[in-house]
Amino acid sequence: QVQLVESGGGSVQAGGSLSVSCTASGRTFSTYHMGWFRQAPGKEREFVGVISDGGSNTVYADSVKGRFTISRDNAKNTVYLQMNSLKPEDTAVYYCAASWQWKATLIRQYNYWGQGTQVTVSS
Repeated sequence: QVQLVESGGGSVQAGGSLSVSCTASGRTFSTYHMGWFRQAPGKEREFVGVISDGGSNTVYADSVKGRFTISRDNAKNTVYLQMNSLKPEDTAVYYCAASWQWKATLIRQYNYWGQGTQVTVSS
């Protein structure tokens, strides 16, 4: 069992930056690939990106490629999402999730989820 807790959301103006983090309980964090998803009001939850269990590889959705960066610190059981050049359309609740499948982009491929943290980008 893995419990995930996101933190660091908030409000920022367009063009600004924000970082959110996700800390996991348990001793198996380093065995999971960690993904980030987001859900805007009235929309389905969508894939943002994923980082491999060792942290060497990442995959991003086209909508955030070049602006968002995922990293992790396995010693701290934490994965990070650095968001730069934010746009109003990035406004959403951001969720971290854990999967045993590499390059998983579907919700059903993830085993554990955090509760989400709100990110609001104003124009």
